Amino acid sequence: MKAIIPAAGMGLRFLPITKEQPKEMIPVMEKPTIQYVVEEAIEAGIDDILIVTGRNKRAIVDHFDKSFEIEDALERLGKLEKLEEIRRISNMVDIHYIRQKTPRGLGDAIMRARKHVGDEPFAVMLGDTINISREPVIGQLMRVHDATGMSVIAVEEVPRKKISDYGIVDGEWIDDRLMRIRELVEKPSLEEAPSNIGIAGRYVLTPEIFDCLENVRPGRGNEIQLTDAIRLMNEEVETYAYRFEGRRYDIGDMMGWLKTLFELSLRDPEYSAELIALVDEVLSKDRDDRDETSA
Repeated sequence: MKAIIPAAGMGLRFLPITKEQPKEMIPVMEKPTIQYVVEEAIEAGIDDILIVTGRNKRAIVDHFDKSFEIEDALERLGKLEKLEEIRRISNMVDIHYIRQKTPRGLGDAIMRARKHVGDEPFAVMLGDTINISREPVIGQLMRVHDATGMSVIAVEEVPRKKISDYGIVDGEWIDDRLMRIRELVEKPSLEEAPSNIGIAGRYVLTPEIFDCLENVRPGRGNEIQLTDAIRLMNEEVETYAYRFEGRRYDIGDMMGWLKTLFELSLRDPEYSAELIALVDEVLSKDRDDRDETSA
């Protein structure tokens, strides 16, 4: 199966950081966000990836390319472990690129991939979402697709205050994880939302989606919305939602990035003890400052 990683968005919620730097290249620990996504695809057995880019996304291409100058410097300095890591990045998988020349939404970005994926099912993995799980989340969806032959979307429960940030689905639960979808709504208000089950940035789609993308009208923001096209497809063929196993980290805005960075740092034994000590120190100083102020 091939994977499509849409990475053409302008990253407006991260300005001015993203004025010239892609949002997908914002680092989380020692890696840019998009590298986690590529590694998830590889772990699931995907070896052909198309990244849909846009203006000012050259850094993504360069990151996964070979860097002779850096490799030569590391070799001369004897930093062989770091050299091996840099070489691994450029040799990970076959990565192709296509540009979405006009930012017309996620659905339009997927349309750019039609020639590349052909008439086969394919994965879609948003470039600003990191998943930590025993089995890759996209691999879980591939397994469900193999069993049903249908399109399947990763979902999770979302807080009420965040519902308007998500595509929301509702339907008939077949078991505690698998739902047959009846309804999809892109970023509804709390009153309009049919449930609190949100789409979580991973999809396995059948090629019927392309005709639906061509026929769907522009939706929110006057953009071609993938959720609207899936709703149209669902009128003709069954579509499933899967409550995946694992933890999702959304790097879509500053607070999401900060929470991700903090939590993954606490998980890492190299940094956790020192970070916890720093947090205790800062909180203690804050309490002391408040006590002095109140006195």
